[in-house]
Amino acid sequence: MCCQLKLIMIAQMDRLSSEARSKNMAKIRNSDTVPEKVVRKYLHSKGLRYRKNDKRYPGKPDIVLRKYNTVIFVNGCFWHCHEGCKDFKLPKTNTAFWEKKLVKNAERDKLNYDKLKADGWNVIIVWECELRNNVRKEYLDKLYNKIIK
Repeated sequence: MCCQLKLIMIAQMDRLSSEARSKNMAKIRNSDTVPEKVVRKYLHSKGLRYRKNDKRYPGKPDIVLRKYNTVIFVNGCFWHCHEGCKDFKLPKTNTAFWEKKLVKNAERDKLNYDKLKADGWNVIIVWECELRNNVRKEYLDKLYNKIIK
């Protein structure tokens, strides 16, 4: 009874109804996000060919460049706990749930990165905040140089 009351109180703190919240959450994509498309379009314009979301590799990397033995993960700052980033803030409602979920995401990511590195892959993590308009071109040029080194 106590737990149910606590959940009701937390749900009441949300500014959106549960239906509206559910609708918003359903729109969040796990592939073909705008940051992923930005990186893919840039790499393609530079003549690099890749596979996207290849299930054969741990963590299903967003971009796999086999020729360069490199995988790229394009991570959202919130969903992957980008430490020190202004875009990562723990929600004020249902905090325990979100903390558990986001920590689990970060742990899973680290495990996948370690597996790929152990298999000899060069793992590059691109954060959503690194692709802001004011720094995008410079960052993508550095990314390209890191891949072809």
